[in-house]
Amino acid sequence: MQDLPEQYLEGIRLFNEEEFFECHDVLEELWADNQGEEKKFLQGMIQASVALFHFGNENYGGARKLYDSSTKYLTPYAPVCMGIDLEKFLNDMATCFYELRNAGPEYPTDIVLNDDLVPKIHFAEERG
Repeated sequence: MQDLPEQYLEGIRLFNEEEFFECHDVLEELWADNQGEEKKFLQGMIQASVALFHFGNENYGGARKLYDSSTKYLTPYAPVCMGIDLEKFLNDMATCFYELRNAGPEYPTDIVLNDDLVPKIHFAEERG
């Protein structure tokens, strides 16, 4: 993990502490400075964090929209990108957003973000 940018690792730490807006801020700075192949991956990670932020604040339309967009950005990078077990992350995000994604065209009023289902970011070598 020593070749990964410190800012990236800080973003992951914030995500795993469920500081989703702060994670967004940190990763967005890294995204803005990135011209490499990882730019769209970083955009997907930013959108995933904002999707969870919106979900937690009951902005279901924003949460669902950003979940869909983040999935489109991240899927091509699976199973592993920048050290992250992206396959596990995408599966965990799908589980977390399942009820909201399947609520139909109307936004529900009784769905809450289940803390037990909020994904964590794992490095590929941590998978056991």
